[in-house]
Amino acid sequence: MDCVLKDLIAVSKDGEWGKGEPFDDSVEMLAIRGTDFEDIRFGFTAGTPRRHIAKRHAERKILRPWDLIIEAAGGTKNQITGRTVLLRPQLFSRSELPFTCASFSRFIRFNTELCDPAFMFWYLQHLYISGSMHAYHTQHTGVARFQWTTFSEREPLTLPSLPVQQRIAGILSAYDDLIENSQRRIRILETMARALYREWFVHFRFPGHENHPRVATPLGEIPQGWEVKTLGAQLAALESGKRPKGGIRDVEDGVPSIGAENIDGIGRHDFAGEKFIPREFFQDMRKGVVRDRDVAIYKDGAYIGKSSYFRDGFPHAECCVNEHVFLLRANGVRLKQNALYLWLQEPDTVQTIRSKNANAAQPGINQQTVGGLEVVLPDEKTAAHFDQLVDSLLAEIINLAKKIQNLRRTRDLLLPRLLSGQVAVDAHFEAISDSPAGLPQ
Repeated sequence: MDCVLKDLIAVSKDGEWGKGEPFDDSVEMLAIRGTDFEDIRFGFTAGTPRRHIAKRHAERKILRPWDLIIEAAGGTKNQITGRTVLLRPQLFSRSELPFTCASFSRFIRFNTELCDPAFMFWYLQHLYISGSMHAYHTQHTGVARFQWTTFSEREPLTLPSLPVQQRIAGILSAYDDLIENSQRRIRILETMARALYREWFVHFRFPGHENHPRVATPLGEIPQGWEVKTLGAQLAALESGKRPKGGIRDVEDGVPSIGAENIDGIGRHDFAGEKFIPREFFQDMRKGVVRDRDVAIYKDGAYIGKSSYFRDGFPHAECCVNEHVFLLRANGVRLKQNALYLWLQEPDTVQTIRSKNANAAQPGINQQTVGGLEVVLPDEKTAAHFDQLVDSLLAEIINLAKKIQNLRRTRDLLLPRLLSGQVAVDAHFEAISDSPAGLPQ
């Protein structure tokens, strides 16, 4: 069927932002922003803001399962407008509050007699990834905008029959289901690792703690035999990287240059915004080249204190950091990389780092600031015991992150081939149905 998007839509409305506090005749809702799309796609709502919407707007703009949201304004330098997210039924079963979409977005409710909503999500994903939607992105002054009306009325679409749409959507959604399962396991493992760190190093309830009376220090009471030291004295290296001005994208033999926008925590990586530097430049770098188990901390702008952990070849076997990132390598005796990373993830640590702003114009920290941070160090036996316990948790997170990376790569390669008919839908659908893992072997 040849058509335009407008032909397939039953309802479409702009988003609503409302107010932060309740008011007369208001409804509390979760307002999905463009920045929430990735979490919402996989059923995570913790970061979605709660807003209070006038009842008359809430009734018209409450979202339903299988609605699709498109980002109509905003975007970023590396991520233009036009992104979409599909609201699957399980999202609603996990939330006590109703959903709406925030300002700068609009929702689409499709006519299901003409098209399958999940298929349309994948179709729009393909148009976005392939660059077909870029022509509708404009930015003259101020906020960038997506020309929704023009796109919905003029972009030509060619749809297969409804049964074929449903099969294609089922194939691609199987990958997302596996990604979601892995992401949930990552969050559980990360919660376990952080809780273990907090139990030992914040509450000091480690094995044998009864035999260690507390002693007074500038950071409060700590177990006897432990010490407070400056971080710099416990590091084997503290260095930042560099890259050519503006970086280089789409370099055939380039090396990824990691910045604050790419990584947050362990096992999470935004590959879409990556920049690459020429291999010749990389080979001449003496600092900022990532080694296995390096911990990174971001040092300026809105990302101050944000930290990450590079382990076991994830996100890349070979990469470097830019000039906005510090790499930290502990001496490995009483402070090891696992504990260093988890210490940097503690909210109190992040708050302390952000309070140490060393720059007047651009918020930021320097090597002296980082090196001067005070950290509580256990005795060597406790440090080694903790490292052994937590290492398996962090290693499993990385294994799951690699699995997600491979699933996404396979799914994104398959997407245009299924839509174009290069891959036989029936054969692939049968392979998924017959596979114990839910995917072709």
